[in-house]
Amino acid sequence: MNTFLEFASNHMILVTALTISFFVLVFSELRRKASGITNVEPQAAVGLINADAVVIDLRGADAFARGHIVGAKNIPFDELDAHKDKIDKFKSKPILAVCDTGMTSSRAVNTLRKSGVESIYGLKGGVAAWTQANLPLVTGKKTRGKKKG
Repeated sequence: MNTFLEFASNHMILVTALTISFFVLVFSELRRKASGITNVEPQAAVGLINADAVVIDLRGADAFARGHIVGAKNIPFDELDAHKDKIDKFKSKPILAVCDTGMTSSRAVNTLRKSGVESIYGLKGGVAAWTQANLPLVTGKKTRGKKKG
C-alpha cells in the first residue's frame, strides 16, 4: 500500500488521467444503457437474421448496390421518416439497422425507438465490421445466365 501511495504522489498527472478516463468510460456506458440503444456484433446479427429479423440498410442506393446483407431493405437514413409506414409493417419482427460504420445506425435505432419500435438493433461497426468478420454481401448487379447453344 505504501508503494502505491508513493507511486501516486510521484505521478499525479498519470493517476489523475487514469481516474478521469475511468469515470468517462463509466459515464458513457451508463448513458448508453439508459438510452436503450442496443448494438450487436456481426455474429449476433446473424442469429437475429436467422430468427427472421428484418435488415434495414440505411446507406444510399449506390453503397447498397456495391454490397449489402442478403434480404436487406434499402431505406436511406435521410428518408427514414418518409418510409415510416413501411417500417411499421415490420414492428412485429426484430429489426436490424445497418450502415457503413455503425454511427448512423445508432441514430436510427434511437429515432425508431422514440417512434414506438421496440425490437430494434444496430449492427456494431456496420458493414465494415460485417466484411471484416468475413460474412457475405450480395451486390445489386444482376448477372446474366450463360446462353445455351
